[in-house]
Amino acid sequence: MIEFGFDKLALIGAVALIVIGPEKLPRVARTVGHLIGKAQRYVADVKAEVNRSIELEELKKMKTQFEEAARDVETSVQHEIREAQTDFDRNWSEATAGLDASSSLSAPLSTPVPEYKRPKKNWRLKRGAVPTWYKQRHGVRTHSQSGAARVARFRPPRAR
Repeated sequence: MIEFGFDKLALIGAVALIVIGPEKLPRVARTVGHLIGKAQRYVADVKAEVNRSIELEELKKMKTQFEEAARDVETSVQHEIREAQTDFDRNWSEATAGLDASSSLSAPLSTPVPEYKRPKKNWRLKRGAVPTWYKQRHGVRTHSQSGAARVARFRPPRAR
């Protein structure tokens, strides 16, 4: 990139002062500053877009590598499961080969599980931690009541 030292900038400023004139120089300098700022933002946007595309390509490569590694692990796990299943089947058949079919049916292997019975509680009834006698003594409301019902309850009787 072009490097501007103080002496080069002073020379450019002096030439611009002579060519453009002192009246128009601030407006031209402002316009040049805006154009340079736009150019810098454009270059920064292009750099950021290039960096994003490079990172995206790297992430895609990394994704394919992880997918391949996951497939390899899956195949190895399936292979080990198949081997373990065949070993188990072979050992099971060897272990059960000497048993009689009639003796295995007559003796139960485990105790029967009792049927589930619901507890004899009324689960719909809400039980509070504070006893009702305590609530009554201290004036805690135990039932919800609408505003109109509350007003009607505490309205003094009509005098006739």
